[in-house]
Amino acid sequence: MELGFHVPVFDIDGGTTAIAGELARVGAAAEASGATWLSFMDHYFQIEPTGLPAESNMLEGYTTLGYLAAHTSSIDLSLLVTGVTYRHPGLLAKIVTTLDVLSGGRAVLGLGAAWFEREHRGLGVPFPPTGERFDRLEETLRICAQMWDPADNGPFDGKYYQLAETLCSPQPIRRPKVLIGGGGERRTLRLVAQYGDACNLFGTSPEDVRHKLEVLRRHCDEVGRDYGEIRKTITANNPRPSPETRDEFVRSMADYAALGVDAVMIIPTTGSPAAWIDAMAPAVPQLADL
Repeated sequence: MELGFHVPVFDIDGGTTAIAGELARVGAAAEASGATWLSFMDHYFQIEPTGLPAESNMLEGYTTLGYLAAHTSSIDLSLLVTGVTYRHPGLLAKIVTTLDVLSGGRAVLGLGAAWFEREHRGLGVPFPPTGERFDRLEETLRICAQMWDPADNGPFDGKYYQLAETLCSPQPIRRPKVLIGGGGERRTLRLVAQYGDACNLFGTSPEDVRHKLEVLRRHCDEVGRDYGEIRKTITANNPRPSPETRDEFVRSMADYAALGVDAVMIIPTTGSPAAWIDAMAPAVPQLADL
């Protein structure tokens, strides 16, 4: 099993002027640990599950990834996950392509249906009903696939998005893998089966994840997709690991590895995330042995 780091907190020790330097150290620490993944959130305001108020610091996700691209050399870079409502799909594909080119082929497109209504209302971004957001998510997946097909620069005519051309030049160095976040059984996991290279589930319990993966397998069978092609990842949050519970965390991951989970994302929520990552680094070879 591989380890990834997901960084949602930007209230950095030392204040705003310390954020850039600390994030550069985060990138260095994550790569030095042997982790394969580094991600941030895609939000305008901080979200309650972090335990912090909306007024806490939040950076724009893709700008942050661009900065990390210049301070890393091997780790995959992504948002976990991009909200489909925040950017027009053609622009999103261009942004992710740019990240891929400037990082030397390390961009992953994490994508989801978005959910935080307050930040949409707060900044005046339309927040459609749930069903429409999922329809838009599917069209966005199709648009990105077309824009990353150098043989197809033609139009896209969907219900919500119309593109006269899907020209994307330069093309990505490595066609970005698509990770779809969420465990919705009717639509999200079916979209994973149809369009995803990877999924990300909440690691609430091995029993819950087993059930979600069984649902995903059924969707794969229905659409004729090889279940084994899809990378399975979880976010560890029950409980969230810490350096003090590192060995216990590794032991708890054995049940997920037995289910075929390929990677686990863990979350530093301190004001010094680079030091937290350093302290969790010994988990990397331990997880690799599972």
